[in-house]
Amino acid sequence: MEPLWLCRDNFIRTSVRKVAGRADTAFRRVAWQDAQVLILLPPSEKKNATTKVTAAINVYTGVLYQALDWASLSAAARKRAASAVVIISAKYGAVRPDQLIESYKEKIDNKAMRGPVAQVLDAIKADLIVDCRSSTYKTVWHSPIDKTVEVRVSTVVDGVRTVVTHMSKKTRGEITRWLLQSRSVPKTPEDLYAIVSEKYPCALTPTDGHEPWILEVIAV
Repeated sequence: MEPLWLCRDNFIRTSVRKVAGRADTAFRRVAWQDAQVLILLPPSEKKNATTKVTAAINVYTGVLYQALDWASLSAAARKRAASAVVIISAKYGAVRPDQLIESYKEKIDNKAMRGPVAQVLDAIKADLIVDCRSSTYKTVWHSPIDKTVEVRVSTVVDGVRTVVTHMSKKTRGEITRWLLQSRSVPKTPEDLYAIVSEKYPCALTPTDGHEPWILEVIAV
C-alpha cells in the first residue's frame, strides 16, 4: 500500500531503587504493566560523567535527549513518560527515565542483552509501540510487528530527501516530547500518524506482515 503524505503549513513517581548492576526486571514490569503506548529510545554515546547513580534521563545527554529536553517537561508529561518511555541501555537493558543508573562506556552486546530485554518487554501488553531506536539497538528486541511503528527520519537537502544523522536524532527526540505532551495517547498506528502529522510532514505505511508499520517523517 502506498504511504499517505500529509504536509502542514510549517513544512520545509513511583519510587525507584538504587541500581548496582543489571536492572531489576520485576520492578520495571510493575512500572510499565499498564502502558498503553511504549516509546523505545536508544541511549546516547554522550553521557554525563556522574560519580554516583543518577536518573537515566539525566545520564544521557546526546542530541536526542537535548531535543527531548526533559527538564522543561510538565509534571504530567513526565508522569506519562514513566510508563511509556523505555531506554535500551548497553549496560542495564530496558530502563525507565527515572531509574537510577551509573554512567558507563560499554557498547551493546546484542546477543547477550536479548534475553534480559525480552524478559522485560515481552511481558508488557501495550496497544502501540513507537520504535525510535537506532539500527544498533533494533536487533536487541523484535517487537510485535502488527502494533509496532518504526520512525524513520529524513531531511530535504537541495530538494532531495536524505538521512542526516544529527537531524534524525533531533527529530526523534522532538517527536518523543510531542507525544508526551499530546492531549491524547495514541493507541493505533493511525492515531500516531494523526498526532505526529500535526507537527511534521509524514507518511504512514502499513505492515506487510514481515516488517512493522513505518512512519516516515521529514525533519523541519
